[in-house]
Amino acid sequence: MRGQIAPMREILAGLRGGLLLAVVAILLLLAANYQSFRLAVVVVATTPAVLAGVVIALRATGTTLNIQSFMGAIMAIGVAVANAVLLVTFAERSRRGGASSTDAARDAARTRLRPILMTSLAMIAGMLPMALGFGEAGPQAAPLGRAVIGGLALATIATLFVLPGVFALVQSGASRQSASLDPDDAETQAFAVAQ
Repeated sequence: MRGQIAPMREILAGLRGGLLLAVVAILLLLAANYQSFRLAVVVVATTPAVLAGVVIALRATGTTLNIQSFMGAIMAIGVAVANAVLLVTFAERSRRGGASSTDAARDAARTRLRPILMTSLAMIAGMLPMALGFGEAGPQAAPLGRAVIGGLALATIATLFVLPGVFALVQSGASRQSASLDPDDAETQAFAVAQ
């Protein structure tokens, strides 16, 4: 047993670093995609809800934090960020169309409710047999399923009820003009200069 502790600690440290690196990479990719660091931060704001959900699920089921549960947390972050991107993209498009940030956020939460719930519930339903730990190798894979279910359950609630408020708060004073520097994009300041 003693000989396995050092490699296990090394693996867990690598997974912690991988989790942090995944969040930073998502943040940078979203900043490039939206051409706005603010919107990228709004999307990544669901990550604490995922981590809290994972911790609550693991504590409630008496499951340890291990490699499987770390992988489940990373999977849950991926799905939660995809749901947040869906909501924020729709809200930002509506805000740029002339709606206030509060109305845009409320409208996005209402219209994107079904796709977000379908994505999350499908993932939770798929992980349920794994989380219950049936079969020969069930107890080994159960932490992954439990982490995904806990993380996604709390992240879905945060995406639908907290994220619209964060979006409205962050984007309340933002410009409606595109941040793009493309001279062929008619919605930017660069377009007016090029003409």
